[in-house]
Amino acid sequence: MTFEEVPVLPTQSGVYIFRTPAGRVIYVGKANNIKTRIGQHFKSAGKSSRITRDAGSLETIVTTNEVEALVLEANLIKQHRPRYNVLLKDDKHYPFLKLTKELYPMLVVTRKVIKDGGKYYGPYPDSRAVWRAKNLIDTTFPLRKNSGIPFQTKKRPCLNFHMKRCLAPCVGYATPEDYAEAVADVTGVLEGKANDVLEKLRDAMREAAQNREFELAAGIRDRVQAVEKLFGSDQQVALNTGLEDMDFLGVAQAGEFAMVQHFQMRAGRVIGRDKRFLTGAEESSSEEILKAFMQDYYGVAMQIPPLVLVPVEFEDAAVWQEFMSTRANRKVELRHPQRGEKVDLLEMATRNALTGLESELALLEKRGENPGLEALKEVLALPERPWRIEGYDNSNLFGTHIVSGMVVFEGGRARKGEYRRFKVKGLDHPDDYASMRQTVLRRFTGSLSEKLPMPDLLMIDGGRGQVNAALDALREAGVQVPVVGLAKREETLILPSMYGAQWWLTTGSEIGKNREVRLLETHPALRMMIAVRDEVHHYAITYHRKLRAEAMMKSVFDDVPGIGDKRKEALLEHFTSLEEIRAASLEQIAGVPGIGGNFAKVIKAHFALNS
Repeated sequence: MTFEEVPVLPTQSGVYIFRTPAGRVIYVGKANNIKTRIGQHFKSAGKSSRITRDAGSLETIVTTNEVEALVLEANLIKQHRPRYNVLLKDDKHYPFLKLTKELYPMLVVTRKVIKDGGKYYGPYPDSRAVWRAKNLIDTTFPLRKNSGIPFQTKKRPCLNFHMKRCLAPCVGYATPEDYAEAVADVTGVLEGKANDVLEKLRDAMREAAQNREFELAAGIRDRVQAVEKLFGSDQQVALNTGLEDMDFLGVAQAGEFAMVQHFQMRAGRVIGRDKRFLTGAEESSSEEILKAFMQDYYGVAMQIPPLVLVPVEFEDAAVWQEFMSTRANRKVELRHPQRGEKVDLLEMATRNALTGLESELALLEKRGENPGLEALKEVLALPERPWRIEGYDNSNLFGTHIVSGMVVFEGGRARKGEYRRFKVKGLDHPDDYASMRQTVLRRFTGSLSEKLPMPDLLMIDGGRGQVNAALDALREAGVQVPVVGLAKREETLILPSMYGAQWWLTTGSEIGKNREVRLLETHPALRMMIAVRDEVHHYAITYHRKLRAEAMMKSVFDDVPGIGDKRKEALLEHFTSLEEIRAASLEQIAGVPGIGGNFAKVIKAHFALNS
């Protein structure tokens, strides 16, 4: 779509929708001035240029103000899940806890928030979190559990009453005043005022103990411990009791994936934490990622504190403050602190976001949904996702036992049965470039070229020299395979400096002109390359050490009277070190095939004299 094809645009605030020629929504955005914002899309590169390239039509919706546009944008994104918007990976209705509006309220789990007079608490990050909270509250506070909604009377109390987990209002055992006191405790805990509830319970426990009502005191003690377990010392981080109620956010990004960590602080203690995994974040700023989370979370959150801390400056901070203030029915400040303890809170949230993102990416890899393959396709401008990746590395020590290793990854997983190792021939001094050239040439011209399938990508452990050596070998073998190097210096991806008829020329990509690519350490493409590099490095070194150890052992056996090549090989297969042979008993040495009792005595005597 070109700018000339764009219809007449309004200058008011509102929402704009890009659609494909087939009518599918690919991007939804909001703007204070729609005409100006659309013009920026057509002038910008990166994601904006891809949106306008793929778009076939443009639709606009005018709103009365930018806050209304923000709400409408959030609803449209949830409805259409556009390709180019930052999206929460699991699009779902998040769970809440609800206290019903009745004389004897009941606590229930729900995913729908409706105007029925009930009190809603949340949202919780997932069903496990909300049921964990409900179960602990159910066992701690004596609210009714089995008398239905709306409240129904019964003939006899249930087991919960006998377990002291319910006041049994359904059979008339509880007055409205007694029940209201229990409801107040639950409300205090759910609103983050656990300290007030704990102080009240501890006073009651001490009073019961002084009155020698030890059974009652023990029951209250159990309730104190349950509240502490849910909202107390083992779940909270005590930071500064002087700090006001607030939320603070951290964000981390890796390619198309991102993680937002959300912490809830009440009365100086962190009482809750939420994390959200987002997709479609490639080329998105931290501000865009945070806004995607905040649209989803604060659009439904029932308790918004008076202060929300974010790690980056928002251009439209005033709009977001008005949006959250409207939701909270009081003033809410959005702040990006520059110094002090609040900066420390944001740094903690950012560290947790980075850790959480790494865990999510590792989980994807474990499930076989390796994000690194798609990321490599994008970063290297490959025509297809590189399903089969071969990694190469050299190893030597002062020019002796020069070897190379080749490892294979398919779908992001190691295929150990297809690993290969090479003894580099004709070299008596270290030469990484010649070693790499020989290894790659042997792989694609010898018997391996027929036994192994063609890879989608070669990863060379090294810099430009090693990459060019691999390209020389491929050219001599008459093979065209994408090649990328990984230099240990700052973990830089090295692209070939000579183009010839190389693979990216057919893609129309400009990436080859950059020659080197630096990625964030959490980027899935870099993580994939590091995994291959570390595996082949370990494989090559292990083979080199094995050859060196065997050579040392062979030289030692040369002095044993009457030993030949077959007996040397038998001993080398059975024992892995000189120390192991010296420590072996006569019976163990004699048990090696081809040795026998008499020659075992010769070996034992030889090493006894030369120890």
